[in-house]
Amino acid sequence: MSTNIPSRDRPLAVYTDMDDTDFAPGVALLESAGFEVRYLDSQDPEVIARESAGAEALLAGYAQITAEVIAVLPHLRIIALMSVGFNNVDIEAARNRGIWVTNIPAAATEEVATHAFALALAVTRDMPFYAGQVRRGNWNVRNGILPPRLSERRLGLVGLGRIGRKLGTLAAATFGEVVGYDPMLPDTTETAADLRAAGIRRADLDEVLRTADVLSLHVPLTPETEHFIDADAIRRMPAGSYLVNVSRGQLLHVPAVVEALDSGHLAGVAVDVLDQEPPAADHPLVAHPRALVTPHVAYLSDRTDSEYVRQQAQNVVSWLRHGTPDTPLFPLESVQA
Repeated sequence: MSTNIPSRDRPLAVYTDMDDTDFAPGVALLESAGFEVRYLDSQDPEVIARESAGAEALLAGYAQITAEVIAVLPHLRIIALMSVGFNNVDIEAARNRGIWVTNIPAAATEEVATHAFALALAVTRDMPFYAGQVRRGNWNVRNGILPPRLSERRLGLVGLGRIGRKLGTLAAATFGEVVGYDPMLPDTTETAADLRAAGIRRADLDEVLRTADVLSLHVPLTPETEHFIDADAIRRMPAGSYLVNVSRGQLLHVPAVVEALDSGHLAGVAVDVLDQEPPAADHPLVAHPRALVTPHVAYLSDRTDSEYVRQQAQNVVSWLRHGTPDTPLFPLESVQA
């Protein structure tokens, strides 16, 4: 990671945490643009605040970039995330300081939608149970819950952005009907045509909750969507229905979901995200026999593993070169960096 530009003349870009992701291509991209790059390998806000002194760019994985961290980094101009979600950044604090925040909105649309579809199929067919029985040497076994014929059932989507619409396209040929709710989607002829092409009928939230045999969530985590699926929402869902979540774990009120699984009101739950990651060994969904949990890998493929890293770094490089990143979460006055 060498360059001919003296360190004191280079802007500083700091990676907070990247787990086992190979971020070397991002480092190379940043250094070729003239950045000095530092990696902290920490989600500790005190470490981030201390070791990022002088940084103009933060590239975050799962670390929480709080208002307190932002307040002690006077040179910070951009926070680049490596995900669609942005709940790990205090957005208002960043906006108030005139700091860009960027996400990766489209790199893994196909992968996340495909993963949600796979989870829906696996949980409705109870594949974890049956595969586990074979591993235990049992062949002629049933669990007492008959899988539904999906061509006679309805898939409900909450959130009709890129991923929700892609899932609708994948699922339309399998389910009897796909219905979706999204209050942010404009009510235009273009929108109606897009949904028709995806095989999705738009409906209000009450209808989606009341009638979906399989409900799949595709919304960001905000104060309005936290614990969106709580005891009240679950009571409105059909008895014996299924729930899929590939968005954010905090969309579910876990005690209410577990209670519904125990009572049989929910026949199964399949999630790629949890309210605590990594989860404790005794997390009630990880341990539940009617829950299927994958380890936040819905985005993963041979394409996205590198593309997320590239787009995260490219947002910072575009900001440096042009004053505006490629995929900002909100507009700011464009000022040459």
